[in-house]
Amino acid sequence: MRILCNRKPRILYYIFMVIESSTSADTTAVDAHTQSPAWRRAFQLSLPVGIGLLPLGIALGILVVQQGLNPWWAMVFTSLIYAGSLEFIAVGMVAAMTPLPYIALTALLVNFRHIFYALSFPLNKVQNPLARFYSMFALTDEAYAMSVTTDPKALSGRVIVFSQLFLHSYWVGGAILGATAGQWIPDSLVGLDFALTALFVVLSIEAMRAQSGFVIPTAAVTCALLARLIAPEHVLPIAMGGFVAFLIVRYVVNQRTIQQKARTDA
Repeated sequence: MRILCNRKPRILYYIFMVIESSTSADTTAVDAHTQSPAWRRAFQLSLPVGIGLLPLGIALGILVVQQGLNPWWAMVFTSLIYAGSLEFIAVGMVAAMTPLPYIALTALLVNFRHIFYALSFPLNKVQNPLARFYSMFALTDEAYAMSVTTDPKALSGRVIVFSQLFLHSYWVGGAILGATAGQWIPDSLVGLDFALTALFVVLSIEAMRAQSGFVIPTAAVTCALLARLIAPEHVLPIAMGGFVAFLIVRYVVNQRTIQQKARTDA
């Protein structure tokens, strides 16, 4: 324990040095424009999101303890998996001794959306290989939303990686706090496993308000109901697989429609 404590500042120093070297050609201009260090700019960007991540991390930590797992699993889940909704699912799967192939398939379907995130995430600004690897690992819904809603001129390689590191810290810290407190919280307290579901319900409602149609929400509900009828014990992978297939087909059809319209107009 003493050795780990002695090495901790050195490890943090190396992490910060790697991030400091993860710069792009426009880093100097960005830092001069914002008149503030990259870590401070990243902290300002990540704080509003972190305030929401912290209680969710606490709920995850408490859920880990209530499922009968060792509190250290909270740190393992949040440090190595770091995929919000998947972690809530994984806790129940690990507690139920779910076969590894089933867990892997569920993880693929739940996080399949991250493939599309990578198409517009400004990863090209992160030059250092180690920092880029971490940035890909830490590409969550919150990090992606923060990157697309922020002025591109205010984002440098250091700001991107620092903001992801802060978000990850909020998540891990919340889970550790929840796992610690969960040892004294009675098991009769229920509903914590619904915390992230409630968050995504609210986000879904806001997304439905922002778009003009209800095609995608209707398709999602339909896939869930069909999966429930086909195989109640495998609802999640079947529903997610069907919904992903629907999105792919819809995208192909829309692209063909756009191309045909362009040819007609020409």
